[in-house]
Amino acid sequence: MQPRHPETSTIDRPTPPPKARSTTPDAAEKPATGKSGEKPATVKPMAEKPREQKEKPNQKTVEFRLSMPQARNVAVVGTFNNWDTKKTPMQNDGTNWKASIPLAPGRYEYRFVADGQWLSDPNAKESVGNDFGSSNSVLMV
Repeated sequence: MQPRHPETSTIDRPTPPPKARSTTPDAAEKPATGKSGEKPATVKPMAEKPREQKEKPNQKTVEFRLSMPQARNVAVVGTFNNWDTKKTPMQNDGTNWKASIPLAPGRYEYRFVADGQWLSDPNAKESVGNDFGSSNSVLMV
């Protein structure tokens, strides 16, 4: 092991005081001037994404309905939302569960999930067998 250096003096560096955080909204928008005197571009707050899906020109809004008043939680799943049970929850209006989804023209397979139980649409005009031994409802838009 090497012996320690006998002199232990250190050089103090001047440090700027910490900047106080401002809670006013103007502080984030005030641009600082750089060395060249030019102002950097201000950062604009991002707009909030719309909460509802807007219908595109070639899409048609389709309303899904399920009459199951005793259910506590219902969703519609299918090829239009990659069979994701969390993407399209349905709203209860007292007796029926409803969800409106804008869909492009085409053929879609879907099912309802009520309180964790997968159900075919009893009002579907067409259905096809699936790999799970039950049937998917078919919708043509």
